Amino acid sequence: MKTTQVGVLLPALMGVALGTAAFESIAQNSPPPQAPGMRPAVRNQGPQLQAAPMGSQGFGVPLPGLNRVQFADFRVGLEEFLRAETVEGGLGPIFNDVSCVACHSAPTPGGASDRRVTRFGSTATGVFDPLESLGGSLLQAMAIDRAVQERVPQQANVVIRRESTPLYGMGLMEAIPDAVLRQSAVRPKPDGVRGRAAEVVDVTTGQKRVGRFGWKAQQATLLAFAGDAYLNEMGVTSRFFPHENAPNGNEALLARFDKVADPEDEVDPVTGKGDIDVVADFMRFLAAPPMLQMNPSARQGEVLFQQVGCAVCHTPVLTTGPSSIQALNQKPVWLYSDLLLHDMGSLGDGIVQAAAGPTEMRTAPLWGLRASAPYLHDGRAATMEQAIVAHEGEGRASRDRYLRLTPSQRRQLAEFLNTL
Repeated sequence: MKTTQVGVLLPALMGVALGTAAFESIAQNSPPPQAPGMRPAVRNQGPQLQAAPMGSQGFGVPLPGLNRVQFADFRVGLEEFLRAETVEGGLGPIFNDVSCVACHSAPTPGGASDRRVTRFGSTATGVFDPLESLGGSLLQAMAIDRAVQERVPQQANVVIRRESTPLYGMGLMEAIPDAVLRQSAVRPKPDGVRGRAAEVVDVTTGQKRVGRFGWKAQQATLLAFAGDAYLNEMGVTSRFFPHENAPNGNEALLARFDKVADPEDEVDPVTGKGDIDVVADFMRFLAAPPMLQMNPSARQGEVLFQQVGCAVCHTPVLTTGPSSIQALNQKPVWLYSDLLLHDMGSLGDGIVQAAAGPTEMRTAPLWGLRASAPYLHDGRAATMEQAIVAHEGEGRASRDRYLRLTPSQRRQLAEFLNTL
């Protein structure tokens, strides 16, 4: 594990994210002022709807109920999340940025951003080819030397850009049992909506699991998600992803410029953890986005959300299973997603990845929506309404009902979404 250079910044950064009183409260192992991501039992009181200022009101805080060891793991993981990789430490030779926070920064570390990565491939007669021999399907846009700079190959006729996803509440998402998602997939649904569980092999265990992380639900566990990101976004190999990406598939160039022995993320013999493990800890213990209490107009918008059919896929709440971690043990998870793959027709991105076909996308969780503009996988929607109107495939019937709402009803629905 590499030595962090940002430890002195952590208390200041945590103070910004939590507020000084909240940070000191959590540091003393007492409960935080509120439980982010938990819908309050009484929702008809409280302030009028307003968006949370960046870096305040509970974004980026640790889960409530962590013990001292878990809170310490959260802090160490945050330090690694903020730290910039170096060439000497294993960065590259090709990569998309130098740190986790470079792409997950808004409104706090662990959030989303408008940073996008490029995916490409070739489709002929309905069959998708990721062009792996040419470096696909992910383009690494940066390089430690111009000689290894990747480019989208001429053979690619599918080229898309994907936004970074927020990481809030991912430990809660990981703790939802596979059986819950599989049961949801087979439950009858209206409007031709189907949805299926993304069955993937978890690289960290070799077991078949239900994917839930990423636009295509391509990873099932946070450790696999972290290892995948270290390799494909920063060019850092690990025990689960030990082979470097060759620039546009050119192994000779890789041999010339990859000077750090693989795997570059070494496991600390004392802690038994590498960098991917401590970042997984940070994500696991990162609280869900805080939700605002609703005024009467927003409460009516919540009713419309159900009536229009949005909740068929954007399931308001799931529940975690039994866990030895009390903060994750049988907790309600207000994520507004079934975490299933749905055929979205023309709203799909054309990429085949893991278990997902070209038109299939995982239902995006809506918690934290008010702080994650622009919307949709490629950021094409500047507003929530534009995102709704763009729904196709299994989302079309719900979209059409939304279009029949009055302007007043649309405002109410928007007010509800702005409490998430």
